[in-house]
Amino acid sequence: MTRERDIPARYWTYELGEGWCAMAGKSDLDNDLVTFRVARQTDHWFHLHGAPGSHVILRGPEGAEATRELLEAAAAIAAYHSKARKAGLVPVDCCLAKEVSKPRHVPAGTVAIARSRTLKVRPALPPGYSA
Repeated sequence: MTRERDIPARYWTYELGEGWCAMAGKSDLDNDLVTFRVARQTDHWFHLHGAPGSHVILRGPEGAEATRELLEAAAAIAAYHSKARKAGLVPVDCCLAKEVSKPRHVPAGTVAIARSRTLKVRPALPPGYSA
């Protein structure tokens, strides 16, 4: 039997400049793998508030602080890879990856967040990327 940890995560990667990148899971299983296997504890984690969508990880150079613009860019990617892709301003939950946990016996892609803040963004990909 193949175990979840033996499956490679599939995700989109977006280069945001100055050593920063965002990674968005392609399926529920990939969301779990990106969130719990790829993400570092200090990476930022994003997900559309209250609706299905990709888990997005924002990773930067070791010790660097994410700017508001970087956080909003990653949140916009999370909104784009969600059911709200065609919407206007949408709420996206943001927290550090260490604040995300997996409850027992829940489907792939389902998580619990200990602490988060909400960013309101328009769904979009970074300049230079297309659907």
